[in-house]
Amino acid sequence: MFKYDFHIHSKYSRDSQTPLKDILRAAKDKNLNGIAICDHDEVKGGLKALEMVKANPKKYGDGDFIVIPGTEVSTSKGHILVLGVTEKIPSFMTPEETTDMARDLNALSIIAHPYRKSAHGIGYLEGSGADAAETFNSKCITSGSNKKAKWEAERIGMPQTGGSDAHIAELVGQGYTLVNTEINTQENVFDAILRGKTIAAGEKTPKGIVVNQMKKNVIRRTRLLFNGKTSEF
Repeated sequence: MFKYDFHIHSKYSRDSQTPLKDILRAAKDKNLNGIAICDHDEVKGGLKALEMVKANPKKYGDGDFIVIPGTEVSTSKGHILVLGVTEKIPSFMTPEETTDMARDLNALSIIAHPYRKSAHGIGYLEGSGADAAETFNSKCITSGSNKKAKWEAERIGMPQTGGSDAHIAELVGQGYTLVNTEINTQENVFDAILRGKTIAAGEKTPKGIVVNQMKKNVIRRTRLLFNGKTSEF
């Protein structure tokens, strides 16, 4: 089993200021075998983190630590994680168009916090075309949305993942996925996810941290509205 956090935000997300070096250090401290950097509608963070690890592999876990470049795409109905991409995916396509494009790019798509309305969950799994569902998101203050995601994923036989949705380094690894594969490579990890050989787990983010970030997001979005930007997930 390998332990991954597939949902982390860095300074390249509009609502995070966390340096990549702090994320990588936290991942090592939490004994993670790999991470996915999934900044909002951006791929720079994941690609730069991958470069950092390739340049100094021994610094981040005896040379076997994996960084998967990804992005959290804003679709017309909510957010979808796409892992294994090197280019930006257009925002505000439908979820189905987004997952189709991910498949064309040989990437893996995961519905992020599907039933968490306050964080732009799309509200459904079946028919989305996604490869997996995030059934544990540590930022879900109550258990209801994670439980519903897990129940629905099990009902339709969709693979499950977990992630921290961390926007600060201290929370990296708060939510995670145990991946049942013998070799720790991106290819093998993706194959294990697609075959449902995963366990989503973790601990909730402290409520005060979630509320504080929500307040910051409200302030940020209010400023955007004053600047004439009205369509930002």
